[in-house]
Amino acid sequence: MAASQRITHVLIPLALLILCVLMVLFPTETWHAGVRGLSIWWDVLFPSLFPFLVLSELLLGFGIVHFLGTLLNPLMRPLFRVPGSGGFVFAVSCASGYPTGAKLTAQLWEQKLVTREEGERLVSFTTSSDPIFMIGAVSVGFFHHVAIAPVLVTSHYAAAFLVGLLMRFHGSSAKNTPAVIDTPSVSEEMPRNRLLRAIYAMHEARKADGRAFGELLRHAVSSSLRLIIIVGGLVVFFSVMMELLVQTGWLGGLYAMTEQLLQYTGLPPALSHSLVGGLFEVTLGAKEAGSAGPTIPLVYKAAAAAFVLSWGGLSVHAQIMSVLSNTPMRYGPFLFARAIHALIAPILVLLLWIPMMGDTGRPVFLQTDVMPELFPYTPDWGQILFSGAAVFGGVLLLLLMLSLISPLFLPRRIKK
Repeated sequence: MAASQRITHVLIPLALLILCVLMVLFPTETWHAGVRGLSIWWDVLFPSLFPFLVLSELLLGFGIVHFLGTLLNPLMRPLFRVPGSGGFVFAVSCASGYPTGAKLTAQLWEQKLVTREEGERLVSFTTSSDPIFMIGAVSVGFFHHVAIAPVLVTSHYAAAFLVGLLMRFHGSSAKNTPAVIDTPSVSEEMPRNRLLRAIYAMHEARKADGRAFGELLRHAVSSSLRLIIIVGGLVVFFSVMMELLVQTGWLGGLYAMTEQLLQYTGLPPALSHSLVGGLFEVTLGAKEAGSAGPTIPLVYKAAAAAFVLSWGGLSVHAQIMSVLSNTPMRYGPFLFARAIHALIAPILVLLLWIPMMGDTGRPVFLQTDVMPELFPYTPDWGQILFSGAAVFGGVLLLLLMLSLISPLFLPRRIKK
């Protein structure tokens, strides 16, 4: 262990020194890559992440998360072996994208609402892209084909759901864990009605927090700003690093290996640039998938984009590692879940393409002789906020409805 640590301590400074030399040798490319990464952060990530980070902090401080957790417990416990508050994390993550799920999971761990293994399970399937990025930036901006948006969104979130079901087996044996745990430390004097128990949990959480609204808002804004600045710095850093690797030609060997692998599996070798780029940065990989070439069938380009969106890129991985660094939650389970998600999502695209798109490259429910109008994608903060709020409300409402009917089809704990 000591020898490996010494090697790591030598290799990391050496890599950083090489990166500094390359930045000096390619100043123009470095500047353009930095501006491109900063533009992505300001136009897309800041408006989609910051409001929901502040809102989630406020809802956590006022006990709304505890309220929703009690209501969603009958659904989240049997399916994913996480507390009901994980449903709130999943809804916010769907609305705002990565790394919101990891941030909220870390906050739940700080409040002792999840254990280490529950947190690792929760982060594994709540790390996903937001729909406005998949619809606007990818489908419209990169592919110029808005009709593929339903397939991308459906495959992405269906794969996340399947990852959650698979990761429920992570950690201690499910046989030693009850199928449903209603609420932590439920006392005899608490009401039996679940809605009343949820109100009681919210009241107790608000009393335990005790901060005034002004102080709570100040802490929410400052904490969210720190995270969003870290995210922006990592996006710019990996954008510059990827550009320097492209300029030096060091990715040529990786491109060749990926092409050989794609040929062996019967897939178009030209998708190698998308897959390799997506390993480092999700935006670059999705853009390469959209411009892969007119000779490649659209279904394969959409599958490549689904792989990139589900993997997230090393930039997203670095963001998750920075968020989880102050908790005992490990990076290994998250890495395994990303790999599984990146494998399942493209397969779902291939399986859903004919049922959802037919043979014309348009959704089967819009099979008309008039092609949908193509329009350039320009990030709009109001559109991003409205879409995110709509997704958050829709997902949360769906989870609450499923939680109400969950006793009809999910196992319940037998009380002795």
